[in-house]
Amino acid sequence: MESVDKVAFQSLPRKRGRPPKEPKIVVGQSNLVQKPSSLEFRPSSGPSVSSFDVQILNINSKASEAAMENGNAKSSNGEGSPMNEVETNNRMTTEVIPKRRGRPPKHALGYGKASAIGHVQVAPSAGIAKKEPKKKDVREELSTERTVARRAIRNCKSHQKQPSLTGTPGSGTPLPLQTDATEEVARDIPFIDAVVKVFCVHTEPNFSLPWQRKRQFSSNSSGFLISGRRVLTNAHSVEHHTQVKVKKRGSDTKFLATVLAMGTECDIALLTVSNDEFWEGVTPVEFGPLPSLQDAVTVVGYPIGGDTISVTSGVVSRIEVTSYVHGATELLGVQIDAAINVGNSGGPAFNGKGKCVGIAFQSIKHEDVENIGYVIPTPVIAHFINDYERTGDYTGFPILGIEWQKMENPDLRKALGMAADQKGVRVRRVEPTAPAAQHIKLSDILLSFDGIDIANDGTVPFRHGERIGFSYLVSQKYTGENARIRILRGAKIWEFDVDLATHKRLVPAHIKGKPPSYYIIAGIVFSAVSVPYLRSEYGKDYDYDAPVKLLDKLLHAMAQTEDEQLVVISQVLVADINIGYEDIVNTQVMAFNGVHVKNLKHLAHMVETCKEVFLRFDLEYEQIVVLETEKAKAATLDILTTHCIPSAVSDDLKS
Repeated sequence: MESVDKVAFQSLPRKRGRPPKEPKIVVGQSNLVQKPSSLEFRPSSGPSVSSFDVQILNINSKASEAAMENGNAKSSNGEGSPMNEVETNNRMTTEVIPKRRGRPPKHALGYGKASAIGHVQVAPSAGIAKKEPKKKDVREELSTERTVARRAIRNCKSHQKQPSLTGTPGSGTPLPLQTDATEEVARDIPFIDAVVKVFCVHTEPNFSLPWQRKRQFSSNSSGFLISGRRVLTNAHSVEHHTQVKVKKRGSDTKFLATVLAMGTECDIALLTVSNDEFWEGVTPVEFGPLPSLQDAVTVVGYPIGGDTISVTSGVVSRIEVTSYVHGATELLGVQIDAAINVGNSGGPAFNGKGKCVGIAFQSIKHEDVENIGYVIPTPVIAHFINDYERTGDYTGFPILGIEWQKMENPDLRKALGMAADQKGVRVRRVEPTAPAAQHIKLSDILLSFDGIDIANDGTVPFRHGERIGFSYLVSQKYTGENARIRILRGAKIWEFDVDLATHKRLVPAHIKGKPPSYYIIAGIVFSAVSVPYLRSEYGKDYDYDAPVKLLDKLLHAMAQTEDEQLVVISQVLVADINIGYEDIVNTQVMAFNGVHVKNLKHLAHMVETCKEVFLRFDLEYEQIVVLETEKAKAATLDILTTHCIPSAVSDDLKS
């Protein structure tokens, strides 16, 4: 099948005192564009290195090659031209005029259409003159070639305006657009019709001013239809959504969608559309197995750069446990070299059989890397869908609740009592809130998980010739399930059945759509720290710009109880009552009147019920804030009125 894409190249002659103009590219409409399968380069057979002529030929056009040898040209409309033989409807010819007298080479670029399937050959021109053409002749040739190119462009436009015309190549009759070819392709790849465009209006909370929200904004992303009248997309595509709409390929109607579940850890969201018209004539996408290395994949979606559907292809480059940026977790991921751009998020990745093998969700943009994109593989997608079907909601991916150390050093293994044939990892920390804390202790050697032995580097067998981190085994479980672990403690082997639960972070990565919590007394604003809060305060580079104390808590601190929070003084709304405290910003509150602060609700309750004369807040770095109780509570109402704040306490703290 030939491409209907038409490209014309034109280069004007250099004028005195003016810089040379870049080649002008005119691109026509295209329904299907395919890359040539291969390129063949052969050196020029011209009289010198600086005098050569490059022609891109279509090997399917034998008549064009014969015409090149004869040196007589005819355009697609039948008019003659003294330039090299160029049949504009069959190939694209690039001619470089011989370089002379130190000037840069001038380009005379022909017009035509390259074959979408087959071989593109770069060969020396058969019409190279042995003598350098005179300056006058070159200008005449350039003028003639530009005239032919302009005529061909007009023909191209007339083809687009008259799709009903019929004709044959070389007959002088305009050719129609290849609508039949497009319909044939659509029939060959019906899964493309299941890919939809997702329109979302977001209204994010303002974590710096938690009593209000930011200005709403819109975004476009991709999604696809699955069984059960449901749509899959990325969680970050519909995060903090106010309204979600979807549109099918080839349709002019947007349908309202409802968010059924959002998986923040796996960055997947499940939608549905109640309108029956939306589901007419559609075929849901079917899921395929986990791909292998070098398997071909095709990413389909609606990325930036256009409004219509886009298809990019590549191969599977790597399969391993990957960091999910949106969820701040590590799950199984597939790395591909197909282009994943803004707007591709939520779009499916298909294998050669038309089965979905993943969801595009993130890529690496850096000057040192090229074409590194990631898709969420089918095991993670299946876990998300099954979790929703089992519980009616998303419960998350469980964790074992430990931090471990590799045991690759032989002296370390010997010191901890490991035999020569034993392998495993050393437990260096245990989450106090994890159920495994009842069984696992510091310096235990974890030997196996659910009967699968763990190597000294923390990996387990995955597939033939592949190994993967043992956290993959944990992520395959569901919240509330248990697993059998085998540990080495004091040269003795122990086995336990441990329950698995989701990760309780001291600094959560998401607030899961809830508005941020806050409490205000005497103009002092107290907030709970989260990753969105840090991003709001310090920008995208919060992990570099935030205070070291907060970053240390983010990266290394563990919650001691289920409801523990990191409470800080976010800011001070200046008033007479708080003179001298204006510069306190994002400083952790350690205690109130000698009582350790567990969370923001605990602090608000202690302040509201305080009967003492003074309110004393103990902060980090041995700072203290002291206010007279009655004056502080009396001044709060006036400060709220001044700053148009509806309440001194967020709704979640009132109950």
